[in-house]
Amino acid sequence: MPVRALRGATTVDRDEPAHITERVVALLEEMIERNGVHHDDLISILFTATDDIHSIFPATAARSVGLGDVPLICARELDIADATPLCIRVMAHLESDRARADLRHVYLEGARGLRDDLP
Repeated sequence: MPVRALRGATTVDRDEPAHITERVVALLEEMIERNGVHHDDLISILFTATDDIHSIFPATAARSVGLGDVPLICARELDIADATPLCIRVMAHLESDRARADLRHVYLEGARGLRDDLP
């Protein structure tokens, strides 16, 4: 089965654990639903967060919805001038027989305009 990477991002309004969890869960659920991903298709998930997020690891939100057996890792996003603040990005690696062009990446909230070149 081919390995694919599925991208997504969201923003939060405030650096609070419950709010971050809500937004990360919504993002992951939309990524999975939109692309017909099954739990066992997931290989690993990489999260990045901007420097203004400190209260919780995004991976903790993923664990709260049953993804604790999927390898998860968090990292800092590059601190680029004029970048989208309070932003969490996701790259999920998965097995899929879908063509790369058929994957539907998900950008929610203030991250909607980050990659408007993607379907």
